[in-house]
Amino acid sequence: MKIILDAMGGDNAPDATIKGTVKAINKVKSDVILVGQEEVIRSKFKEFYGKEVEEISNRIKIVNATETIEMEDIPTQAIKHKKDSSMVVGFNMLKQDEGDVFISAGNSGALLTGATLLVGRIKGIDRPALAGILPAYKSQLLLIDSGSNTNCKPINLLQFAQMATIYLRNTFGIEKPAIGLLNIGTEETKGNELVKESYKLLKEKSEELNINFIGNVEGRDAFSGKVDAIVSDGFTGNVLLKTAEGIGKLVKKNLKDSFTKSIFTKLSYLVAKSSISNLSKSMDYKTYGGALFLGVKKPVVKAHGSSDERLFEYTIIQAEKFVENKAVPKMIEEFEK
Repeated sequence: MKIILDAMGGDNAPDATIKGTVKAINKVKSDVILVGQEEVIRSKFKEFYGKEVEEISNRIKIVNATETIEMEDIPTQAIKHKKDSSMVVGFNMLKQDEGDVFISAGNSGALLTGATLLVGRIKGIDRPALAGILPAYKSQLLLIDSGSNTNCKPINLLQFAQMATIYLRNTFGIEKPAIGLLNIGTEETKGNELVKESYKLLKEKSEELNINFIGNVEGRDAFSGKVDAIVSDGFTGNVLLKTAEGIGKLVKKNLKDSFTKSIFTKLSYLVAKSSISNLSKSMDYKTYGGALFLGVKKPVVKAHGSSDERLFEYTIIQAEKFVENKAVPKMIEEFEK
């Protein structure tokens, strides 16, 4: 298996992509192909490790790409005109079966555009969507869309629910995943027009499409463990995603401050260290890797724009599992039905 990684994508690239790859390489069976400015990548390996990349691992490869798509670039123009960018080169490699999955922390709009135009949508899906994994009580939560489609129609949210159901059933073995619609209240009449119309469509089509639709879910109940996936437009979903990440950081900071106030709180920390460590780990979004682009013909993973080496490490590990579970072929098969 070959994992293609956009070495130049993200706020901390290429430092974080390189260090994350080195951390992950002995935890995966795949080759990792770093796509980007080869001279820069090689010099960074020498700077960080005092060695050539080949001396670190024969499973880390480099493919040269002279351009980079920046965060401020207009997505469609960037994909069309920056043909030797690390993102476009990576997508073309994926399309030509020179790799099994593509990861990038770069421009989200460009990634969606490239995935749609260069790799192609699965037949029957109008819009691919970002599906991010978040922690929940004694479980995890799939949030779709978590940032790629800011303006949606009810049919899009219905298809997001379909994709979430297929993915969770085939990848996590959840036979009837509970799918909720993110809203400001649980009543059928609550919300804006998009949510109200989406509710009606989900209710009408859920039995026919084998979706276990449980109705509206408020943000405060999203992480209760009672729902397996939350469906939303990308704007609202991204706000929920970033809020959850911020709360996780807040809890960790408050815990640290609370246990370092005095000698007594430090002693208390020693007693509760194991439990606190488990809590901290469960709330750390970095351990859940990137968000999957569901709805395209080949596996594509979007890492956080601010990804550090740890997040890239987990995203690489996650990407390998995504391919091993054959999530995309199974989704194509289901939508063909």
